[in-house]
Amino acid sequence: MHNDEFSSAAGHDSAAAIWALLRPFIAAEAQLAARAARTPWTAFLYEFLRFGVKQAWACLFGGIAVALMLLTWRFYLANAPLARYDFLLLCMLGVQAALLAARLETWEEAKIILIYHLVGTAMELFKTATGSWIYPEPSLIRLGGVPLFSGFMYSCIGSYLCRVWRLFDFRFTGHPSRRWLIGLSAAIYLNFFTDHYGLDLRLVLFGCAALLFAPATVHFKVWRVHRSMPLLLGLILVSLFIWLSENIGTLSRTWIYPAQAHGWAMVSPAKLGSWFLLLIISYTLVSLINRPRAMEAGRAAAPPSAEPDREAA
Repeated sequence: MHNDEFSSAAGHDSAAAIWALLRPFIAAEAQLAARAARTPWTAFLYEFLRFGVKQAWACLFGGIAVALMLLTWRFYLANAPLARYDFLLLCMLGVQAALLAARLETWEEAKIILIYHLVGTAMELFKTATGSWIYPEPSLIRLGGVPLFSGFMYSCIGSYLCRVWRLFDFRFTGHPSRRWLIGLSAAIYLNFFTDHYGLDLRLVLFGCAALLFAPATVHFKVWRVHRSMPLLLGLILVSLFIWLSENIGTLSRTWIYPAQAHGWAMVSPAKLGSWFLLLIISYTLVSLINRPRAMEAGRAAAPPSAEPDREAA
């Protein structure tokens, strides 16, 4: 099911060309697809399964990060010579290097992910200094109250967006101008700092995001045709899964909020809004290397109206 990890349209080799060992599995998957296509019911089940596998493959970096947080929380020795946070940093550096070496990520994508990593770390320095959350364990490799592995939590989001964009061959109708997205992202980032000084324009930013993204539709290819959904809904759903992952992160006490100092409690649903705004920053950065392509009429399962793309960049 991973034979479209790199599409020829994107200028990359197929998975079969990169990893010869995958060729028998890809051939077997093609036979399974041919059998599934015989009836509408089996075709639906196969496409549903394919969607789940593609999503899991896109979450590779984030899934490894969550697994490492849980495993080190349960099994890492408290008296180990290397602090848990420093061990996590080395692991995530190794994962990033492996993704590049295996050509599961391009260098262009890695640069964008690095930028988001730095953006997130800078915000972490400010937020931990003001007591918004803390990293309760000691570590050697840190800046102030922020262990440097924490920036990889933001890298996971950037990696997911890069991979899902490629795996599902994203096309768009009504996509907002990237110039407007850059302006909105800058305002969002600034607001994460100014809200500590009584100037919180979060509701205004939500309204601006709705105005920009509400007209946009994302078309994604799971199997033979492009399906579609409102882009705004897609961003909200991704924000929900990030929030669920954050609950796992705080459960493992990788970081905690003040309300969790005396025992774990679910992260406030209000954090969904924060993750939605942060996701817009990541989406904007990824769109700078993946120019949003317009959906051609007739390619979707249920062709949308031939609305011109509003991309102005």
